[in-house]
Order: sequence, then C-alpha cells, then structure tokens
Amino acid sequence: QVQLVESGGGSVQAGGSLRLSCVASRAAYSSRYMGWFRQAPGKEREGVASIFTAGGKSYYTDSVKGRFTISQDNNKNTVYLQMNSLRPEDTAIYYCAAGRVYGYWYNANEYNYWGQGTQVTVSS
Repeated sequence: QVQLVESGGGSVQAGGSLRLSCVASRAAYSSRYMGWFRQAPGKEREGVASIFTAGGKSYYTDSVKGRFTISQDNNKNTVYLQMNSLRPEDTAIYYCAAGRVYGYWYNANEYNYWGQGTQVTVSS
C-alpha cells in the first residue's frame, strides 16, 4: 500500500521555524522524487521543493530559496522540509508527494502519490 504521512505543521509568528516530516511507504519512496507542494486558499497548488532520493539533488521555488531546506533519511523513508524565516505568505496546506518526474519537478502532475496535507499558518 502506497502511503505518505505528513506531520509537523502548526502556527508560528513571522520569522519563526517549522520542520515538516513525510514518512513514505517503501513503494512511494522508490518513486525517485519526493516533493513538497503547498496550496493557499484560492490559489493553485505550488511546488515548493523536491529531492531526487537516489542522489540527493534538491530543487526549490525561488520564493523559498535560502529559507527552506529539503532533506532525506533513506533509512527511515522520510523526507523533511525545514522552514526558517517564515513569512505570512508561506501560510498554506503543505502536501508531500512522490513521483517518477520526467518533466518539471514543480509540476504536480508528475507526482503519483500524495499525502493528506498539513496546515502551516504564519502570523504577522
């Protein structure tokens, strides 16, 4: 059974930090890429970061570069998203995803498996 389970969301003030975790089933983690997406109310789902689990190469959307870090623990089939210097505009539901990704890493259609999402709220 393919599963992705996120945790670590919450409410913080601007400038604060959160770390999201995504525990994946073996089948999901073998999908080559693990990514984090977010969706704010009234907006489209946006690719935040992704990592090639076999080699560790990571990708970020411009708005989070230098603030967010995606990492992996292959022994635990887990991907993390460390979020520092959070801003109110980072407020969204954050989703973990897994996929083969033959196109653009930030294209949600490239990911086959999705978690249930975790809410991140940043207040000013």
